[in-house]
Amino acid sequence: MFGLLRPKSFGNVFKSVTRILPQLRTYVSPAINQLLQLQQTEICADPPSRGLVLGVYADEDDKTDAGVLTPSAWRYNVQKTAGRLLEVLRMSGPMPKRGEARILFAVEPEKVPYYSAVAVVGLGKECLGYNSYEVLDEQKEAIRRSVARACMELAFLDTAKIEIENCGHAESAAEGAALGIWAYQELKEIKRRIMVPAIDLYTHKDELCDIEGWRIGLQKAAAQNLTRQLQEMPSNLLTPTAFAQTVVEVLCKSGVNVEVKVEGWAESQSMHAFLAVGKASCEPPIFLELSYYGTSAEERPIVLVGQGITYDCGGLCLKRLQELVHMRGDMTGAAVVVAACRAIAGLRLPVNIRGLIPLCENVMGCNSFRPGDVTKAMNGKSIEVQGTDHEDVLVLADALLYAQNFCPKFIVDIGTTSGMMRNALDEAACGIFTNSEILWQQIKHASMHTGDRVWRFPLWNFYTKQVTAGAASDVQNYGEGRGGRPCKAAAFLREFVPCGQWMHIDATNVMVTNGKAFEYIRKGMAGRPTRTLIEFIAQTICKDTAPKLNIKK
Repeated sequence: MFGLLRPKSFGNVFKSVTRILPQLRTYVSPAINQLLQLQQTEICADPPSRGLVLGVYADEDDKTDAGVLTPSAWRYNVQKTAGRLLEVLRMSGPMPKRGEARILFAVEPEKVPYYSAVAVVGLGKECLGYNSYEVLDEQKEAIRRSVARACMELAFLDTAKIEIENCGHAESAAEGAALGIWAYQELKEIKRRIMVPAIDLYTHKDELCDIEGWRIGLQKAAAQNLTRQLQEMPSNLLTPTAFAQTVVEVLCKSGVNVEVKVEGWAESQSMHAFLAVGKASCEPPIFLELSYYGTSAEERPIVLVGQGITYDCGGLCLKRLQELVHMRGDMTGAAVVVAACRAIAGLRLPVNIRGLIPLCENVMGCNSFRPGDVTKAMNGKSIEVQGTDHEDVLVLADALLYAQNFCPKFIVDIGTTSGMMRNALDEAACGIFTNSEILWQQIKHASMHTGDRVWRFPLWNFYTKQVTAGAASDVQNYGEGRGGRPCKAAAFLREFVPCGQWMHIDATNVMVTNGKAFEYIRKGMAGRPTRTLIEFIAQTICKDTAPKLNIKK
């Protein structure tokens, strides 16, 4: 029979294939038979309008593993496809690995199937869970990675709507789907924009579905996408004033109060360190104060401080061109605080939040602050400017001092204070500096669930001595020595936290992603660590999940 496949001309090839096609159909399985019919009659079919994402468990190290469908996938396989889904999946090769998706078409027997494309995603082994070595819940991360990959591939096929099963954890599935399909394309022509399908949870009448988990996942993903949107906006469009206007529009609809304080107010508060950074720009500095009351007004708030340098060229200490390209994202801390406040309000968490965001530009001009200048913070401490490219700590210093006015439970500041974090951690995790073991354990626990990990760095007196060793001022914004820049930046900030629990998050290294480290985040601004911050705050107010320290006296 196979000798017929050697004709001498194209016409003979066509005749031979036509002649042997009925013979092939007697040897192949019903699933392949259906695919042959599809190729003959529906080659020019319309692109899929509705897609479905289902999961399969399999050992990635064993290529012969036949795979086990999730409960939702098994019901669909039996009730909707009469077993064809699993049959075609197994015939297509080894089971998909974590972070992979396999698209199958027309697996339903109906002539016009309800789901024109079904993506089966790899979830790894069924026994995946918390990996103490990786400090990561591998099951949840596998769900995010695989679901995101499936949604991105279905979106590439112009699928209008995608339904996703919970894959064992609805919150993670929602995060992966919403993060994966998002793209910043507001400035593109409509015809050049990629398809962004609608997503929904796939449910079955015989199965309990975690609608609440799905909703929480969408809220967290929407918050991270808001951070990404603010980070991606060009700095000529998102000036300090434009940032403030955007925050008012976004948060006031969510029940978060926004106070916009101008340059004169900052002068009245003696925020000379903050004002020194922004005085070279024609854009006036602005200070935002966000307020959310989720519980009694007498309850002490958690204060979040976000660095808001809407563009940082380094001042007179000009950055290199390769660094300038991404410096529109130097307001990552501010964007994270805004997005976290919106999510906290949307989730109605029973907590009071104060968000403090100093906004300005660090550019060159006739009024630029210079290396060697000395300025004073709100508490009267003198600060020697050793480098204008280390302005971030100056901006945060006054905001940390102002935070003391609210008698906070604790203070968390987020900034991009040292590019050296990239050398230490790459994109793997944010850097954490804190004077509280409890806060460290809580945010570590939160990051394990979100997959957006953190890692603790030392906050030793060794670094404090390096930033307070100057003869002409109380502190220096760079300090002595050549190394340890992230630790010295944190030591500098600690000088402006007179009391109470405090944590500094350095997000410099996770500001931008190459699109390969995490399948659910496209290349560009990453929006991290928004979800971890939200989860951290949620866990600090939940006594059942917050980790407790057992210290023997």
